[in-house]
Amino acid sequence: MKRGPITGLLGGSFNPAHAGHRRITLFTMNALQLDEVWWMVSPGNPLKPKKGMAPLAARVRSAKAMSRRAPIRVTAIERELGTRYTVDTLRALKRRYPKRRFVWLMGSDNLAQFHRWKDWRRIAREMPIAVIARPGYEDDAVASPAMAWLRDHRLSASRLNNRGEWSAPALIELRFDPDPRSATQIRRADPDWADGLAGPAPRDEVTHSLITDGSRRLDA
Repeated sequence: MKRGPITGLLGGSFNPAHAGHRRITLFTMNALQLDEVWWMVSPGNPLKPKKGMAPLAARVRSAKAMSRRAPIRVTAIERELGTRYTVDTLRALKRRYPKRRFVWLMGSDNLAQFHRWKDWRRIAREMPIAVIARPGYEDDAVASPAMAWLRDHRLSASRLNNRGEWSAPALIELRFDPDPRSATQIRRADPDWADGLAGPAPRDEVTHSLITDGSRRLDA
């Protein structure tokens, strides 16, 4: 594959997006020398309770506000791709953007349950995975079935950056000063946070289409 822009993919509910998301994204961009990161706002995540999940448009607006003036693009592209699972999303993105090189970004909390995702080994073979440490999840991540499988594929950030061939599986572990902020804390402090984000349908920063509410997503 010809060398092209390196794009990090950070999927999540962003319910709501907060400064912690921005901080870990900018840290990861610097560590991995990414050109940009796409925040992929999930229409729905069955591994998380539906109760308390704000409408998609509100979550997208919160993400766009938090990513302002940063090389971050907010998207709900899974709705347009028509994909139901992460593995299908990643394959579709690679077909749609063949000149880009993608890195899947996730927190250690997701690594701890990664083995529950559909075809998780195939996900790991689609593109390199960078795992960002999160306080309180390190022990579960280290002991997870996914880590047992990925352990032999670990790379340092510098080795990934200098790699002549862009291949997977590859696991890059990133650690920095813990960020205690979480969406759960924000929702507890302000359960009606989404009420202040009403307005016309926001525009997808990758596909440029309007984002309306609804859900098609079936996995993490």
